Amino acid sequence: MLMKASSQSLTEQLAGRFAERIRNRLLAPGTRLPSVRQCAEQHGVSPSTVVAAYDQLLAQGLVEARKNRGFFVREASLPRVEGGEEAAPALPTGFNAAHWIVARRGPAPVNATSQIRGMFHKISNKPQPGMGVFPSDWLESTFMPAAVRKVTSTRALHDFSLQYGEPLGDSSLRRALSQKLAGLNVPASPEQIITSVGATHALDIVSRTLLRPGDPVMVEEPGWAVEFARLTALGMHLLPVPRRADGPDLEVMARYCAVHKPKLYVSVSVFHNPTSYCLSPGSAHRVLQLANQHDFHIVEDDTYSHIAPAHATRLSALDGLQRTIYVGGFAKILAPNWRIGFLAAPAPLVEQMLDTKLLGTLTTPALLERALALCIEQGQLRRHSERVRTRLDVARGRSVKLALNAGCRFAAEPAGLFGWVDTGVDTDALSQRMLDEGYLLAPGALFHAERTPSTLMRINFATTQDAAFWKRYSELVKRM
Repeated sequence: MLMKASSQSLTEQLAGRFAERIRNRLLAPGTRLPSVRQCAEQHGVSPSTVVAAYDQLLAQGLVEARKNRGFFVREASLPRVEGGEEAAPALPTGFNAAHWIVARRGPAPVNATSQIRGMFHKISNKPQPGMGVFPSDWLESTFMPAAVRKVTSTRALHDFSLQYGEPLGDSSLRRALSQKLAGLNVPASPEQIITSVGATHALDIVSRTLLRPGDPVMVEEPGWAVEFARLTALGMHLLPVPRRADGPDLEVMARYCAVHKPKLYVSVSVFHNPTSYCLSPGSAHRVLQLANQHDFHIVEDDTYSHIAPAHATRLSALDGLQRTIYVGGFAKILAPNWRIGFLAAPAPLVEQMLDTKLLGTLTTPALLERALALCIEQGQLRRHSERVRTRLDVARGRSVKLALNAGCRFAAEPAGLFGWVDTGVDTDALSQRMLDEGYLLAPGALFHAERTPSTLMRINFATTQDAAFWKRYSELVKRM
């Protein structure tokens, strides 16, 4: 709350609050600030105070005023045209007969780093509904420190310190991963596996190896904002494919293939983010047919495999790593800061992808990779995953009840770690209000290649069991 007794005026306090969030990228470029009336009501100040605060933000170059539209966080990278208005952005991709061939080019207005930075800038001590990971207390274990101690004996530490390590990654980890993938019916020898600095790095290795700026890439929409932003930063031509309960919209994919000749399709087959949908066998079969017919590769991000059933349909299992590249990681289930990921690739692509890895990082941390191999080999990772899955099932049941009681509607069947809920209000505006209450949300616009207003938001079932959050959420929604 703004303090009347503060040494700063209410105007300075309000401007400072917005300025801090903009500089910390918690308010992404292109985000619209609340209207003067809404902001005045929200903070209990006069409209003139809000106007003065917005004027200060304008003077600092942090926001810009758009005629008849309001105030927006300034996007410094957008080209300017005469009169101070932004250059018109590319039209969003449509999926009807009139617009289906329109596809996104150029910088994406979605700034995924605002959500990432929210992971590092602690908003409050409250549970955060918009976070993409499990709470830290869910990941606490004794076996991980024990594994690290075991591989850091004097002799082992000496060996690790005096050499770069194996280019593909620690051989014991790659053997353990090969056996783990065999349990998912994904045939990958240790020589087909390359370790990485997290799953995101593995995705980057694939992109930098197979793509060149301007290449068309099919991505699922809604989808992972970081992937949209990463591919856009590399200069790729994004082709958003609507994600349905059983898989991608196959008709849209077929049209993209006929017109744009995409080089890659990026997919989350199991517990898709943000909907938690799982791919059906029929859709998987048709996707692979399209890949063979139109000569594109598929990168399958199986980030949530640790909380998913082993029998879930995976493109890499059906394809046998012919056109598919399998990507996995351990940040979600073990420790976000360990940053160990991997990819399993078709044998003919391994050397090219290894070159890309070596140019980017030279090597990966063999010490942590060896420790992780122990956790897998001794069954500790499997048992830990089972405990987390059991706990998540209970949390999901409670979160679903709280969300429904608060007036939300689930746009997708609740499953996995995330819920995709319809709030009935603009979640960009709602997220700003909830930020004042100490809660970080994940508004629906964040999961689209074009940031357009949405009533949807993604919730984390592990962090939305707090009745106090849902009570405050309901109060704010009623006032919007």
